[in-house]
Formats: sequence, C-alpha cells, structure tokens
Amino acid sequence: MDKIREAIEGKASLLQQGDAKAIMSYYAPSFVEYTLAPPLRQPGDGRNPAGLEAWMATFEAPPRREVTQLEITTDGDVAFATSLDCLTAVPRGSTEPFSLWFRVTLGLRRIDGRWLVTHEHESVPFEMDGSFRASTGLTPTD
Repeated sequence: MDKIREAIEGKASLLQQGDAKAIMSYYAPSFVEYTLAPPLRQPGDGRNPAGLEAWMATFEAPPRREVTQLEITTDGDVAFATSLDCLTAVPRGSTEPFSLWFRVTLGLRRIDGRWLVTHEHESVPFEMDGSFRASTGLTPTD
C-alpha cells in the first residue's frame, strides 16, 4: 500500500510544480475520468497533458492539492482509494486565493510493476433543498 500512497500523493504534489506531463505519467494510457468540471465524463488519454495544461493556465500559479483522509483497499493488482482533497489556487486576474474541499475516488491497477490510475472521480456535495447549489464551503469537519 505504500507504493499506492506514494503514487497518489506524488501525483498531487506535482500539481504545485505545474508539471502536467509528470502528473499524466501516473495515469494508465486509457482511463475513465469524472472531474469537477463539465462535461459529465472527460476523455482520459494518459499520453496527452494538453487538457491539464490548459486548466492550470487558468491560475496565476500552479494550484496546490492536499490529499487527506486517504484510505486504500487492494486485492492483487487492483486497488481503490478514497480521500478528501483540498485545492488552493489564485484564479488568473485575481489576487485572492480560494480553497475548495472535494471528494476523490481512484481506481488503480498495477501495470508493469507501477500503480496507475485507471478511474478518477471527483465531486462536491450539493444542497438538497431544491436549489442544487454546490456545497463548496464545506471542510472535513462539516
């Protein structure tokens, strides 16, 4: 499980360095991705960092991602992991940073001796009062 933890935390720490190509090296060549941004499902091509680079360019500096409450379950060459992550960044043209807590579920496979992400799902809860507003102000203590 240490290798899986290292892969997940390593991928997150590379975000702050702005190294999209290195981040993509933690993904299988073809993967399923459900991120916070539309559409409902993004095409996952582990060889192409263009989408990640375009997203990072929307910030003044590369964002910071903190992985917390990481739980990992393994069975042979397959694993899944859940965590609560915090993204902190300054949008381009702004001087004020924001922090956003969100839920993450990863599916991983050991491929040629390396643990690679084959499925990634990120989400935030939404208000169930009929407004359907995203609950972006939550923290792990809520």
